[in-house]
Amino acid sequence: MTVLTGFLGAGKTTLLNFLLTQDHGHKCAIIINEFGPISIDNQLVVGADEEIVELNNGCLCCRVRGDLVRSLGDLFKKQKRFDYVLIETTGLADPGPVAQTFFMPEMAKLLRLDGIVTVVDAKHLDKELAEAPEASAQIAFADVVLLNKTDLVTAPEVEDLERRIRRMNSLAKIFRTERSQIDPSKIFNIKARDLKAAFSEGVGDHSAEHDESHSHDHDDHEHEHGEHDHEHSHHDESISSFAIADERPLDLKKTEAWLSDVLSTRGANIYRSKGILYIKGQPKRVVFQGVQMMFDATPERFWNPNEKRQNQLVFIGKDLDETAIRSGFGQCIAA
Repeated sequence: MTVLTGFLGAGKTTLLNFLLTQDHGHKCAIIINEFGPISIDNQLVVGADEEIVELNNGCLCCRVRGDLVRSLGDLFKKQKRFDYVLIETTGLADPGPVAQTFFMPEMAKLLRLDGIVTVVDAKHLDKELAEAPEASAQIAFADVVLLNKTDLVTAPEVEDLERRIRRMNSLAKIFRTERSQIDPSKIFNIKARDLKAAFSEGVGDHSAEHDESHSHDHDDHEHEHGEHDHEHSHHDESISSFAIADERPLDLKKTEAWLSDVLSTRGANIYRSKGILYIKGQPKRVVFQGVQMMFDATPERFWNPNEKRQNQLVFIGKDLDETAIRSGFGQCIAA
């Protein structure tokens, strides 16, 4: 299941329409959430054979959460043929509670949250980040960010926006798009929440990725990423991300207690957390995924003999106390 989110007018419905016309090999069920009593978006969605469930009585992330669960349940009860669910949220939605829904056991049995895709409007992003907290949260929760409408801004502005997004969310893949057009393989079945592989970009790697259809236009700028970040610190984002990488093994009980404590006390501000843990005496990697105060940590595959054992953790959130979190992690090092 993929959640499509983004601020008002960013291009979510355009993206949904585009995806439904592409040969991506998936039979999709569509859930469209709108804020307000009158349905508009369903008139814009193409593909008459798609299953469309409209939730018109409020925002997905608040009153409609129960309806979301029921609607998904109804889809399965109807035994319609589909293998993928796309949820388009209202532009004012906070994706966090939507993602938390899929930590529920009854949902986890039926659906796998593949990723959260956030569409951002390159022309208006500065204004939206300054005035609307929802826009920042949508970027913070994203696994994929489509920097859309890049044809409406200059190349230096696109570079600046990418660096800004990267500082806010070091996990997300960033693709530049026009009219929300992108290779569906960048959206479908990306397994963004699956840590069976190591962090593909490397913890703390701030190199942005681009949709190949546009990347050739920006090759001259690739070397600039990271070189000039210091010039843009005036943005002073309240949303930020940071990574911890450490090769020392951890004590299991101390680590469990620390994660439980940090997410229970600071979880409202920690929008996303994920990591691979190197636990002393544990022959397997331990992986964890967190959405605010909810997290799951489980042993996964065995460490490979030639694999460097290390801890890799990423935290994304608002007004993060990085010093305190790093200090708490340090207390978990095994004796």
